[in-house]
Amino acid sequence: MAKPLMAKATAVWLVDNTTISFKQIADFVGMHELEIQGIADGDVAAGVKGFDPIANNQLTQEEIDKAEQNPLHKLKLKFNPAAAGEEKRRGPRYTPLSKRQDRPNAILWLVKFHPELSDGQIAKLVGTTKPTIQSIRERTHWNISNMQPIDPVALGLCRQSELDSVVQKAAAKKAAEGGVMSDDERRKLVSTEQSLGMDTGPRIPTAIEGLENFSLSEPISTSDDDEEDHRSIADADSFFNLPKGGTDDEDEDDDPRY
Repeated sequence: MAKPLMAKATAVWLVDNTTISFKQIADFVGMHELEIQGIADGDVAAGVKGFDPIANNQLTQEEIDKAEQNPLHKLKLKFNPAAAGEEKRRGPRYTPLSKRQDRPNAILWLVKFHPELSDGQIAKLVGTTKPTIQSIRERTHWNISNMQPIDPVALGLCRQSELDSVVQKAAAKKAAEGGVMSDDERRKLVSTEQSLGMDTGPRIPTAIEGLENFSLSEPISTSDDDEEDHRSIADADSFFNLPKGGTDDEDEDDDPRY
């Protein structure tokens, strides 16, 4: 059910100017019945100026009269073509003043870990401008030397579901273009839940697969012929082929000079 603009101010006006029950007002503006009672007691919305729904084309007097006469009647918001699509957020996200100083760090994180995101996607995600994003991409930002990449979800600049949704759109666009992605790029393009479920164990690069079975030495054959050859080579005489004869002592005794 569509809600009126400036719901709390509308509730203040209805409490002050009608006899409609708290339950009817609460259902119409999307608040709790106790909040409406707090408005009537002055504990809630103190200082809020009432917003006339009749003058602002949100209710008719006939609708208010029906609600005052019948406590079970539910107020129906008047259709206003000019207000169609007002609930959809337009333009960049509003960032509170307390968090604006952290916004460049969030942009740096997105540029570093999700380079597939466009400037427009980042601008809507954290509430910034395209020139700022471009300066951080090109590292020409005036404070780039002092920046640290920080997750925008951790900074409270966006929700994890919003970040995952934008990343999934980038992944679908990348797949539609037919680009070949590396394992690292594919890991960046998945959502947080899918990324956490992936196998994080080390992988052997394709270029060196099979090296665990490779050896520089030839395998030693165990056939009978090879064993006989090995025994023949092990004979010392076959290596040196020494002539059979007397010892050196016998040669010295045969020398006529002695």
